[in-house]
Order: sequence, then C-alpha cells, then structure tokens
Amino acid sequence: MSKDNPKSYLSTKEVAELLGVNEKIVYQLINEKGLPATKVTGKWLFPRHLVEAWLEKHVINHPEQGAYRERLLVIIGSNDPLLEKTIALYNRRFPDNPAVFASVGSMGGLKALSKRLCHIATAHLMESNERDYNFAYLKEKLEGPLPAVVNFCFREQGIVVSPGNPQGISSVEDFIKKKIRVALRPEGTGTRVLMEHELQKIGLSSEKIEGEEYASHLEVGLAVLTGKAQAGLAIKVVADLLGLDFVPLKQERYDLLIPKEFFFQENIQAFLGLLQDEEFQTLANSLSGYDVSLSGKVIFPKAATTA
Repeated sequence: MSKDNPKSYLSTKEVAELLGVNEKIVYQLINEKGLPATKVTGKWLFPRHLVEAWLEKHVINHPEQGAYRERLLVIIGSNDPLLEKTIALYNRRFPDNPAVFASVGSMGGLKALSKRLCHIATAHLMESNERDYNFAYLKEKLEGPLPAVVNFCFREQGIVVSPGNPQGISSVEDFIKKKIRVALRPEGTGTRVLMEHELQKIGLSSEKIEGEEYASHLEVGLAVLTGKAQAGLAIKVVADLLGLDFVPLKQERYDLLIPKEFFFQENIQAFLGLLQDEEFQTLANSLSGYDVSLSGKVIFPKAATTA
C-alpha cells in the first residue's frame, strides 16, 4: 500500500499484516474485541481509520488515557483576544480540566474538526451573501451531521493603518490602487476570506497585492506599528490596543463549532457556561469592538440549549 495514498478499506490479510497476527486471529478480534469490520459479497472489509482508532483505544501502559482526554478541552481554529482571555478564565476556574488552544485559522479549525482533533473549532468564514457565516463551509468540508454552532461574539473587522492614515486608505481596493505594502493573513483564515471577497466584488485579485503573511491579528497590527507594513486586515481591538487607526469593513460573527457527540460533556458545558458569566462580560467590556449580546446562544440547531 502507498503511504501517500492509503486505502480506505483493508482486507483481512492487510489487517493481519498491520496487527502482526495470523488471519484467524483477525476473525477472533472481530467477535471478541469488537474490531470494526463489515461484510461485502461474503468478504470482510475493514475501514482503515476505524481500525487505527480501535488499535489506539486498545493500547496498554498508557495511564489514565481516557480520563486525560475527557478532562482536556481542545480548541482549534481562528484566534481572538477575547477567546484567549476566556480560556485563561476557564483555566483559573477549572484547573483540573484545562483548555488548550491552537491558532490555525478558520479553515484549519474545520479540518481539525473533521478529523476529531478538537472538541471545539472556532471560525468566522463569511459566506457570499455577506450575511451568514460558516454554514456553507461546514456543509462543504464536513461529512455527516453538522456540528452545533454556538455564537462566541460579534466583532468589528477592518483595515488597520498608521495613526492619521497617511496613505488615505479607505478600502481594500486601495491596497492595489495605491500600491500599499500589506500585512496579509494566510489563506484559510476568515480574515483572508473577507479580503478576497472584497476584492472579487470589484474584479481584483490578491495576487497583485504586495506584502507578507502574519499568523494573527496582533502580528498584523505590530507589522503596521513597526513600519513593516502600511496596512492590514485585523479586528478593531488590535488597532485600539496598539494606538493605530481603523477603517471598519464588517461586523462579523465568530462562532464555536462543537460536534454533537461532545456537546454535553461536562468541560464543554462549563466553558459555554462562562459565556453567561459576569466576569466574561467584564472581559468583553474591557476590549473594544465586541458585541457579546448573543454569546453562548446556540445558532444551530435551533432547539439545542447550553444547559
């Protein structure tokens, strides 16, 4: 089998080779140990990803593996300053059930979600109608039931520029028209999706923009502050924290995407509960550009609750 293109289904012989056992043992593992398998036209077939998951589950000498995974809350996706402060609040409240975050952009969050590498993905992927967020991307990128979608916040997204806006930038069109050196967000981030959408509306392409990519909103702001770039797309809180000017483009919806099988886990419910907490409201009020009036509200499915 090619390592670069692994088969989705394995034969009995291939599973035996993978496990290093006789083929007869494979049949015993099906009956006695629940080895995932299906019978098609009289032959056993084994979904590769389920076999690998089954094998991992039966690893021994891994102390408290299941308990550890159940306690750890993994959040992956688009970064946000208020989210980081909320995670810090959660870890102070629940030190025995810590949360960790990986910033990989909105699309990276969806990818992690599809592979079940996280309990919560974060995303703000604007759809072509400029009203909805995330749903079209979830339908396109994920197989099976859609995750629960819980609003974390609304936030102002726009262009950060030097104090006084010396280049007179008013839109992303100016990035090209005025040959602006831009601090770009990587492809796959919600901010990059917004920029590409704004350019497409006027028949332009980001290929004509000069600039380097930066991993977070804060890094974009710092690039403008230090003169490495003349402008960049970022959220308002970054502009205000760094004393930069801000040209608003969109109030965007930033969501938490939670697989339904995880939704009622104790640690996830504890995290969602914080979004109704007075201390969370205080954190949000201490930062500019946020609207948390719907924070913790389930957007999809409509009938779900966070209690």
